[in-house]
Amino acid sequence: MERLRTPDERFASLPDFAYAPRYLDVPAGDGSAPLRMAYIDEGPRDAPVVLMLHGEPSWSFLYRHCIRAVVAAGLRAVAPDLVGFGRSDKPTERADYTYAAHMGWLRAFVDGAGLRDLTLLCQDWGGLLGLRLAGEEPHRFAGIVAANTFLPTGDVKPPDAFFMWRQFSQTVPEFPTGKIVSGAVARGMAPEVIAAYDAPFPDERYKAGARQFPTLVPASPDDPASEPNRQAWKGLERFERPFVTAFGDSDPITRGGDRQLQARIPGAKGQPHVTLEKAGHFLQEDVGPELAQVVIDLVRATASH
Repeated sequence: MERLRTPDERFASLPDFAYAPRYLDVPAGDGSAPLRMAYIDEGPRDAPVVLMLHGEPSWSFLYRHCIRAVVAAGLRAVAPDLVGFGRSDKPTERADYTYAAHMGWLRAFVDGAGLRDLTLLCQDWGGLLGLRLAGEEPHRFAGIVAANTFLPTGDVKPPDAFFMWRQFSQTVPEFPTGKIVSGAVARGMAPEVIAAYDAPFPDERYKAGARQFPTLVPASPDDPASEPNRQAWKGLERFERPFVTAFGDSDPITRGGDRQLQARIPGAKGQPHVTLEKAGHFLQEDVGPELAQVVIDLVRATASH
């Protein structure tokens, strides 16, 4: 498996993100050399762990406001860069990126970092991966906050907004990472923040994973990931630990997904679900501290029982 590694100087001047990256090797999955995953790990080693999983086409930088708030509350924040994103290695062939491969890399990361009794904070593909893992291995998780995400099986047709996004992602000559993120927030983004989302990708060769992700969302019942996701749903439908939804009010792609999660997951019953105002798809940019408070409240409520 051929891979690229973004030069460190690309990350030299990131706004509000002075955290030192850590690195962990995970099996590539094809017998080649391991892949390096980067992650942020802040806060006391013995504190409850909040695992923050980003999606497409962002990276751990997305969680900078959440990291700050969670650590200030005395918790431990762990935010990896998925393979193909951020400071993590980037396989150059799109065929190297499959839903199953991403699950293998995530599972290897959680095991390699020794993370247990996690509170999961997941958004976008962070939920497609994190909720799948929770459905398959619920014992890993003390609680979950799902933000603008879902676990699709392809049995229900996604909204038109998703197909418009997928078409754009596959046909645009140059994949405009920073503009994609800035176009999916409700409160605007400063130029230096937009630049931070472009930083991991010096040129189009680095964007194979970002290009491939939209095609991996199960949008029909016979998708390769449809049946594994159906099986994961069986686990989620038995998940009785606290499950909270925190969706933005301005995200056309995931709108309504919170109600389905609440209806199907036992742990969602009676929880303080919230719809965050003036919050787009990347609600971490719009309402990061408010989203972090949802997580902090969940961890404290869980610890008090």
